[in-house]
Amino acid sequence: MEDGKSTGPKAKWWSRPTAGGTTRTAPDEPTPVQDAAPTVDVTGATGVTEAHAAEVPPQPSAPEPLPYPPAPEPVAPVVATQPVAPLHEPDQYSTPPYGGPGPWAPAPPVQRPVPTPAHGTPVPPQYAGTNGVGIPTSPAPGFTPPPQQPQPQPQSTHWLQYDPWGAPRQPLTNPGPPLGADGGRKKNRRGSLLVGAVLLALVAGGIGGGIGAYIERNGGLTQVELPQTGHNSGGRAPDSVAGIASSALPSVVTLHVSGTTESGTGTGFVLDKSGHILTNNHVVAPAGSSGEITVTFSGGETARAEVVGKDSGYDLAVVKVTGVSGLKPLPLGNSDNVQVGDPVVAIGAPFDLSNTVTSGIISAKDRPITAGGEKGDGSDISYVDALQTDAPINPGNSGGPLVDTDAHVIGINSAIRAADSGSSTEGGQAGSIGLGFAIPINQGKRVAEELINTGKATHPVIGVTLDMKYTGDGAKVGTKGAADKPAVTPGGPGAKAGIKPGDVITEVDGRRVHSGEELIVKIRAHRPGDRLDLGLTRGGKDLSISLTLGSATGT
Repeated sequence: MEDGKSTGPKAKWWSRPTAGGTTRTAPDEPTPVQDAAPTVDVTGATGVTEAHAAEVPPQPSAPEPLPYPPAPEPVAPVVATQPVAPLHEPDQYSTPPYGGPGPWAPAPPVQRPVPTPAHGTPVPPQYAGTNGVGIPTSPAPGFTPPPQQPQPQPQSTHWLQYDPWGAPRQPLTNPGPPLGADGGRKKNRRGSLLVGAVLLALVAGGIGGGIGAYIERNGGLTQVELPQTGHNSGGRAPDSVAGIASSALPSVVTLHVSGTTESGTGTGFVLDKSGHILTNNHVVAPAGSSGEITVTFSGGETARAEVVGKDSGYDLAVVKVTGVSGLKPLPLGNSDNVQVGDPVVAIGAPFDLSNTVTSGIISAKDRPITAGGEKGDGSDISYVDALQTDAPINPGNSGGPLVDTDAHVIGINSAIRAADSGSSTEGGQAGSIGLGFAIPINQGKRVAEELINTGKATHPVIGVTLDMKYTGDGAKVGTKGAADKPAVTPGGPGAKAGIKPGDVITEVDGRRVHSGEELIVKIRAHRPGDRLDLGLTRGGKDLSISLTLGSATGT
């Protein structure tokens, strides 16, 4: 205060002026930015001196209250200085560098909206003032900050004040959580979504499949009703297959036979109201002398049956049921009236399928067939002058009726020709190839009557022994008989007719004979006592003889 000048440090050119006047001084040296506290000299003139270089932090748009009461500012004795006249008139628009404030003064507030935080991140508070290089300032030791001049309050807390000299600001939004920090929750969410999608797909697929199946079965979502012929009375022409089956089925039965070593299934048909049933011998053979035979009728009723009589040479047997009422006998036809090509129907239980009906025609007549021979001694061989049919016959059809268009029996189904086993009875398991054979009913009727009346059947014979190993054309009379007996039985029909050992029989009643089996078949087709005309060859000469058939008891 000796020469009217301040004893403190000189005012810097970037010092902030107080309200009411501006004193400019030349810059002395570049130092960090310092804010000068306003002082009042003792003479009352206002001016700026730098008694204390107090660092005042920049004022925020909304100043916060100080945590302590302002202390009275110490007054340094200074000498009033002459105000320095400006070099030019003050700029009424305060345009730098001639007016104030300049670039060294706080810039006017820049209003910008507070950015919306990402994911709800709070906006960090504004930083305190710095010394211009990012270092926070604090008051000098022992210095009490002067009271601050009131600053205008911002119109809205949503706007910030820009301080170009402050420290670099941090981003208004904090970085989110590190990548993968929420991976577990996202994985769980993705897993739940995946399970839900799979369940939804399964439900949708099931519903779609059900709808598709319904549409496929019904032809659409709407109910479809197809036109249909109304119910009729069910009547059929009597000569149609349906009419024939309807008439014959009630008289056809299925036989189940069981013995000590074997069992089997066959067919039969009712002969009379007394309960006699005709079938094949090979059907009842498994029962033996102590087996059991069960008869099942077309309506499902069952009954026990007993053997009345049987004959292996004709392959026929008669059984009888008792205690059964309402039996319907099947009418018998005449096999001599049958013509090749006549329609026929076969009824039976092939493979135990009872009440099976098949149809065909008569393919041929007078087919000499032999069946059986399982025993090896020839006692079980049957010789049949058969009717051939293409009506399907299979194992289980044996003993069933072959009927004509009048539903009359013309034959008893007995044998089939199989592709792998040749001619055989249906005791085997070969299938039909359209070659079925039936015993003519005329022969069956005679044998059945004898079996019912006497329990035995008679066979027509000529009283000679045949050489079954002869391979030439015809049937050759042997040189010796069984047990060294004569080949021509003395006093028999053959001996009486003049047959001699070594003769070859070539015809029976004008029909050619090619083998010994065929001769037996031709003879068995007749009754004992019938007269036959035979053609034979003896020493290269053809001869004709006539004989009356004898009788022998069958087995």
